[in-house]
Amino acid sequence: MKKIFTLILVSVSYISLAQKPAIIPIPSEAVYPSGKFVLPASISISGPSDSQLKVGYETLVGKLKKATGRAVSLKSSGAASIQMQLVNNAKLGAEGYDLQVNAKGITIKANKSAGLFYGIQTLLQLLPKEIESKTVVKGVNWAIPYANITDTPRFAWRGQMFDVARHFFSKEDVKKFIDDMVEYKYNLLHFHLTDDEGWRIEIKSYPNLTKKGAFNVKKIGRFTTFSNPEPDEPRDFGGFYTQEDIKELVKYGQERFVNIVPEIDVPGHSMAAVASYPELSCTPGADKYEVISGEPFIDWSHDHPEALLDNTLCPANEKVYTFLDKVMGEVASLFPYEYIHMGGDECPKNYWDKNPEILALRAREGLKNSQEVQAYFVRRLEKIITSKGKRMLGWDEILEGGGLPKATAVMSWRGIKGGVEAAQLGHEVVMTPNDNVYVDLMQGDAAIEPPVYRTVRLTDSYAFNPVPAGLDARLVKGGQANMWSEQLYNYRHLQYMMWPRALAISESLWSPNENKNWVDFVGRVEDHFARFDVADKKYAPSMFEAIVKVTKNAKGELFVELKNEIPGLNIHFSFDNSYPDNHYPVASGLVAVPKDAELMRIVSYRGTKMMGRMMNISRADLEKRAK
Repeated sequence: MKKIFTLILVSVSYISLAQKPAIIPIPSEAVYPSGKFVLPASISISGPSDSQLKVGYETLVGKLKKATGRAVSLKSSGAASIQMQLVNNAKLGAEGYDLQVNAKGITIKANKSAGLFYGIQTLLQLLPKEIESKTVVKGVNWAIPYANITDTPRFAWRGQMFDVARHFFSKEDVKKFIDDMVEYKYNLLHFHLTDDEGWRIEIKSYPNLTKKGAFNVKKIGRFTTFSNPEPDEPRDFGGFYTQEDIKELVKYGQERFVNIVPEIDVPGHSMAAVASYPELSCTPGADKYEVISGEPFIDWSHDHPEALLDNTLCPANEKVYTFLDKVMGEVASLFPYEYIHMGGDECPKNYWDKNPEILALRAREGLKNSQEVQAYFVRRLEKIITSKGKRMLGWDEILEGGGLPKATAVMSWRGIKGGVEAAQLGHEVVMTPNDNVYVDLMQGDAAIEPPVYRTVRLTDSYAFNPVPAGLDARLVKGGQANMWSEQLYNYRHLQYMMWPRALAISESLWSPNENKNWVDFVGRVEDHFARFDVADKKYAPSMFEAIVKVTKNAKGELFVELKNEIPGLNIHFSFDNSYPDNHYPVASGLVAVPKDAELMRIVSYRGTKMMGRMMNISRADLEKRAK
């Protein structure tokens, strides 16, 4: 009875929390009085005449017209159904807003245009889900719950990283990515533009970077397991952004209050550059190198990467620094934001350890090992980037070898350890721990998810806190979700990997930590799934699916423990090859696997409704997991 009472209590709490307006990220302060404001037959909007708000206005007007079918007018002042005002309220800062909904209508106030823009995003979430429709929806009560909301961001750096190097995405895809970001108040696009599989930005000083370096052989399957390309296979898969494209994307982001940080990943991850200009390498035979097409060429069996082909720029080669000076000069002129990201991660050093030119550099500069060689390279690059009027940012490996200039910011990806170390040394930090925010990784069980090497569940993303205990919060700029594209072949799958984990990360970056509540959050996520359905935006249902743990006893008998990630679900299963539904046994405690069973099927239900997908796990897989 105690268990039943607890289950009922959790279910009631879950339902009651989910009935509040489902705003993501959850506002700093919000009160919802009883009552609703019904949109009139003719909707009027007033707001300041500000070119920065052009897109915000267009978005609001466009959605209202398309979904409601009603007349919508926009004016610069006067009474209106929706009024927006610029004010002087120290509490709101540069990006905060105040949103009031009552019987008189809707008012959004902010100090800056960015705040009004984010207020518009919240207003759209207060509207019925049908606001996401691209055509008129009949029979909808276009009512907005009364609300008193004051909302400000926890962090100024609320980013998403988009890797367009491993797999190229079109300019229109990048715009769509930005549009998806801003709906949840992200304000920074980390643009990973170069890697072993492609160089994606036009550099006029080095045209071969995009003539050759932007293209490889098209492969379909699982990245890093592809066969080696044949000499006669066409190298026409990929693409790049012209400098005019980059200017267009920068402008597109600015119109939506998104800054873009370009990443030119060096000295490792540079095969596209080396294949285009072999003189940037110290390794004999580099003139035969080609842009990588996803075939394995790095040995990851050690605690560090070892290259089978040398994908690094040579730190002992002065041509490299001339190259970087020109490249960074052109990049700096295209991206107005203050940072340039120089990568610095996963640089193999096995070729460096035996290269005569690098050994001579070590002797000349008093460098003890190849790690100090990379630190030497990083310091020289920092001077180049600084000379272009920019600040340098890099992955946490740039701390290794010592001597990192204090003005350089560090992006911590191998957990939070690098960020903690960097902050203790006085560096500014952006937290991007792979345990929480690597949204390219699996988000559910390997039996049903597209294969990647590890799992980051929605709970892991929601647990993300950019400021661990004991760290000086003033040095933490914020954090971001990282979308690497090794296993991404199209934008629909990108959306599947991004959502809903990016919802969790947005809340960790915008909302006060004390406002976060897991049960409340997943209720709001389900509301946003309904919105995604209307918008035809793809997402993963993995949070509904069981967490599977397998053990084996001394007799060799298998046992399976099935747990929920979210409350309010029952997990049903079968071993007889039939398809379980809500009439099948409910998993509780350890489930014994019959000795002759060959297949376990698992499915989750909420009452009589199937949630998520059917999982099929073979006995061989269960045996493997038990090891």
